Amino acid sequence: MPPPARLLGAAGLLPQGAAALLVVAGPLEWRFTALALAFAYAALILSFLGGLWWGLAAAVRQVPDWIYWAAVVPSLFALVTCVPWSIGSDWPGPSLVALGLAILASLGVDLRLDRMGLAPRWWLGLRVPLSLGLGTLTLIVGLAA
Repeated sequence: MPPPARLLGAAGLLPQGAAALLVVAGPLEWRFTALALAFAYAALILSFLGGLWWGLAAAVRQVPDWIYWAAVVPSLFALVTCVPWSIGSDWPGPSLVALGLAILASLGVDLRLDRMGLAPRWWLGLRVPLSLGLGTLTLIVGLAA
């Protein structure tokens, strides 16, 4: 695994870890900001994962069509989780839980890409701990909301 991928990937857990800490044990006046930032970060990273999958598919000549569909779903799903906020419904707890579960489920696509030989050899060594870490932290924040 390239050292920058390992270092920057691990650093990518810090924003959600900080948000989780603030939601669970931080000052009350910071709670909503921490919740909103945790939501935004999870939605952004989920969308980013779709972009990664699209890039892996585009790097080879022929891939099954499902990969392109799978690459678009994360961004659309992240957008849908904004709807409750935009209409004044119950937010952000349910949206954060949905995002956390989606991040955990994203490992299914990563596993298939790896089995198909479309991902680098080190891909799962990076993706598994990052998806488990971010998904779990997002679930913690969502359940604490």
